[in-house]
Amino acid sequence: MSETTETIFSKIIRREIPVDIVYEDDLALAFKDIHPQAPVHILVIPKKPIPTLADAESQDHAVLGHLLLTVKRVAKEAGLENGYRVVINTGDDGGQTVYHLHLHILGGRQLSWPPG
Repeated sequence: MSETTETIFSKIIRREIPVDIVYEDDLALAFKDIHPQAPVHILVIPKKPIPTLADAESQDHAVLGHLLLTVKRVAKEAGLENGYRVVINTGDDGGQTVYHLHLHILGGRQLSWPPG
């Protein structure tokens, strides 16, 4: 997968596709999932197009850490005081459908384990 591959998230970053944005800064964008799997389902994406977690490299460590801190901030702002789940699907077998790294924040109800 090439870093220049166009995805729906590239279009969202460029504001070509409207979404309900809940947070944005220079490195990340967070928005509500259009097909929520829980009462709260928010995606956090890097603005840098990293196709999968497996494609991340050592120079991406700052953005990867920033994504996790963004998850923490967004989850707090979404009122998820009782907890939440963070999911990163990686590759076909991991269930990834959009090849632009993204973190799912799922919450607002008791989540079961194992997830599937």
